[in-house]
Amino acid sequence: MMAAHEIASVTVDCPAKTNLVLRVGETHAEWGGRHALDTIYCGVGVTDSVTVTRKLPGTSFSLDLAGEHLGDLALSESDMRRNHAVLALYALAEASGMSPDVAITLDKRIPVGAGLGGGSSDAAGTLLALNVLWGLNWPVERLEPIAASLGADMPFCLHGGYAHGGGFGQTITPLADDDPDIVRLREAGFAERLLIGAYDDELSTPDVYRRFDEIGANPDHFNDLQHAAEDLHPRSRLAIDVALAAGASMAFVSGSGPSVVACAPNDEVRGLIVADWQSARAVDRIIAADAPAAPRISATVTAGAGMDANAGVRKAASAAGSAVPATDPVTVRR
Repeated sequence: MMAAHEIASVTVDCPAKTNLVLRVGETHAEWGGRHALDTIYCGVGVTDSVTVTRKLPGTSFSLDLAGEHLGDLALSESDMRRNHAVLALYALAEASGMSPDVAITLDKRIPVGAGLGGGSSDAAGTLLALNVLWGLNWPVERLEPIAASLGADMPFCLHGGYAHGGGFGQTITPLADDDPDIVRLREAGFAERLLIGAYDDELSTPDVYRRFDEIGANPDHFNDLQHAAEDLHPRSRLAIDVALAAGASMAFVSGSGPSVVACAPNDEVRGLIVADWQSARAVDRIIAADAPAAPRISATVTAGAGMDANAGVRKAASAAGSAVPATDPVTVRR
């Protein structure tokens, strides 16, 4: 029988990220050719919701993907077994000795392939949710190496808020709201009420880094990748110019782009940016968000008949590793 008050499902609303400062250094062979990064991350209050729910033992995972703007995730040839949330499920299952008999539901609102860390957010949300569902209750610091094995900014997405990132982006030091670096950014124009200009097309992060290696950075930008992203996606440059002309206190490409973040110092400027972006057709969608933002976790507790809470959950020591089976069901909803 099911144990009384078993946690049946957990939902995490995990925010997007942007880089208020992004300095790109040399590549390092020990990091698989990735560049050294010196960055200040900021969680942004547009979220993907990740829900993980127990399944019967031996049934493996399922993935239900929903959202109005799924981009390449909705393509029929897209390999959902490589979805960031599924990779996070199998990584934590391997690290903890648990079986991946879990249904994952992703409700996506963060633009895809946009420089806003949507995939990283999904992976981080999955780790945080499973940590509760499986009763691991590991500190976030114990989840960080698992997140780092999946992507550079995933450790930050476990925390949200403000943080300094080093290494290839995976080494995280949380920053308080009154940290001197954050204060200096506010003095330079960063405002915590944001408008995000999003696009229907995507930019490949490797393509942006390759272009950066070719043409370098503009020293006037806080984001070293902005020059390359603008070169590959000229509408991003247009959106920045339009936002600044409308009175934005700061406007920049988010991460590797193409999304643009504009800081609005007041409601009047906020309205002008929206109107001017629309009239210039500088962006395809506009999302209002506040910053900083952090993940929010909620659990559903179920009492009643059903499977034993522990039956079939913990893997035997001799069980196979975390290779993802080829037959797991995937549902895409729009």
